[in-house]
Amino acid sequence: SLPPLPLRRSLVQLYFDYIHNQFHTLFHPPTFLEDVSEDRVPHVLLYSMCALSARFSNDPSFSHINPKARGAVFLKSAIRELDIRNVSLTTVQACILIGAAYIADGDDTAESIYYSIAGRVAQLLDVPNLAVSCVLEHEINVRVWSSLCMVDVWSSTNVKLPKVMPSIDLPLPMDEQAYLALRFGNDNTGLDFVELPAPLISEMIKLNRILLAINEFNEACVKDQPSGLILEHAIHGLSKRLDDWYEALPASMRDTPENFARHASHGLGRTFAAVYLGYYHFGQLLFYQFLHTASYGSTPSAALYAEKCKANAGNLCEMIYRAFATPNSDVLYTMVAHVLVIASTIQIHTLLFSEDDSHISLARSRLEHNFEILLYLRPFWATLDGAMKRLRAFHDTCSKSMDTSFVLDRWMLKFLVEFGKPIEEKGFEEQTSPSTYWTLDGIASLRS
Repeated sequence: SLPPLPLRRSLVQLYFDYIHNQFHTLFHPPTFLEDVSEDRVPHVLLYSMCALSARFSNDPSFSHINPKARGAVFLKSAIRELDIRNVSLTTVQACILIGAAYIADGDDTAESIYYSIAGRVAQLLDVPNLAVSCVLEHEINVRVWSSLCMVDVWSSTNVKLPKVMPSIDLPLPMDEQAYLALRFGNDNTGLDFVELPAPLISEMIKLNRILLAINEFNEACVKDQPSGLILEHAIHGLSKRLDDWYEALPASMRDTPENFARHASHGLGRTFAAVYLGYYHFGQLLFYQFLHTASYGSTPSAALYAEKCKANAGNLCEMIYRAFATPNSDVLYTMVAHVLVIASTIQIHTLLFSEDDSHISLARSRLEHNFEILLYLRPFWATLDGAMKRLRAFHDTCSKSMDTSFVLDRWMLKFLVEFGKPIEEKGFEEQTSPSTYWTLDGIASLRS
């Protein structure tokens, strides 16, 4: 059964704190919390939210349960409550939540199935064109559709299947402060709110469109192995798209400590961080192959792109550190571990190949800090064990051959994008001792 109402509301609030607007955006928090208090929310949504948020609760009723295991009973109840024949927005939202709960346990197959159901139901409803009675209803519809399009990109890439969602022109979501001020049943004109010039969710959506192109580019590089000016032209175009996105931002949206603090003061620190974790991670993915510069002697800007890869990885680490250091801004959703593992392998590259002592010292410091964060996240998510094993698998690959460890081949592409699946270095024998996942001393020894 559902938890008592006070705990139920607490769990929903934890969902809004740590999942919503970072993993997807499906609801209007103020009115949804009001509906929770009045017991007006469909149980399938409540169970699904609890499946994601119970791991973060400090309530004594959960003290005897491992945090990463607390969602299992709620997920079972959500699946029992779900009726996929009910073609409604609630079904779409519930399927997205259930898919997110499955990938939290590393089950990318079930995730893909439920995201696909959500996409099909949303298309049957024609969500972007649903009749609405007020601005808020329309804005929720826009956000649900946009969330589906975003999760479709990385979920389909993860399981190597075609995307489910069609490409259509749709207005981008409004600014978060304006959105939170809306209420059902009126046109909400003339409301007094503090406006932040660049809507965070809209910027997240724009970046996700670039991610789709980067994924397709990396897949083509593995398949066709372009080189010289062909590779240079392709990488330049995608690099420019990332640069243009950043240059188009207003000054108040740039990645600075002051802007982060200002967004955090409005309760948007985690969302601000999520936008930039996407931006820097997509840069990591785009430029990663140029860490292996020996293979790209015919590409004029290969060294420049390798430095861009390192810069994106460093900025990603610093954004996570800033989020954890700012009250009510820590980022705990599952993808944080994946992007941090990729950034850590780039620090390993510096540790292995740099001749600059200051760069080596900074890379070592980041590796230590990243490992601490991964250990902090580990109790919450079942996927963290896999993330740490992936990092050790990369380390073991380096120990076999430093010179070919960063080549963009089929193994490396799987390492970069298939975050829901285990990956092992060829010939790697599984070890279960947590102490063998990764050690800095082991990495340092690779240089000798």
